[in-house]
Amino acid sequence: MFKKILIAEDHESSSISVQKTLEDLNISNVDYVYYCDDALGRVQKSIREKDLYDLLITDLEYEEDHREQNIKDGKELIRAIKEIHPSLKTIVFSAEHKSGVIDSLFKEYGINGFVRKARNDSKELKKAIASVYDNKNYLSLDLRQDVKQLNSYEFTEYDIILVSLLSQGVLQKNIPTYLQNNNIKPNSLSSVEKKLNSLKEELQITSNEQLVAFCKDLGLI
Repeated sequence: MFKKILIAEDHESSSISVQKTLEDLNISNVDYVYYCDDALGRVQKSIREKDLYDLLITDLEYEEDHREQNIKDGKELIRAIKEIHPSLKTIVFSAEHKSGVIDSLFKEYGINGFVRKARNDSKELKKAIASVYDNKNYLSLDLRQDVKQLNSYEFTEYDIILVSLLSQGVLQKNIPTYLQNNNIKPNSLSSVEKKLNSLKEELQITSNEQLVAFCKDLGLI
């Protein structure tokens, strides 16, 4: 099992919950911090002293207070730590539920596990720690279907650009002008109409407004 763990969590109640979980797993070498800057500092110190952490467990959202921070949230923290300790296993323990955001954490930030703060999250966290220790990625059971569904749609960067423009109030007929100005292809009106209609048909959505709402719910835009 993991020998040295770093917990970054700004809510004391959640920190206590994680602490109890680790005690149940007989993991005693654990450091707790409330600020992202402190978490990065602990990792830097562990590298200098050649006493590396095995696992980072972090939240995503951190409330601002009187103390100014360079690193504002869990995503920035993960990216900063991965730059200096790329092999550090990472589990996100968060109330986030948007499948698009969660999927990007695995694909873009290289996390190893995600556990949603909810009922029975202590049990889920134990499973996540065990799975990640065995070099297996872990996602809470209640979120697996949503992420699987998201991946089945295979949204492309082009898809996201079109929906993002719609969400910003750009009329469909004016999207080609933006695409042309930014050298994005295909950029004809017929291509835009064809792609948006294809997305709506695949997702069984009838309007651009519903398409925008759907993508916002997933955290894609």
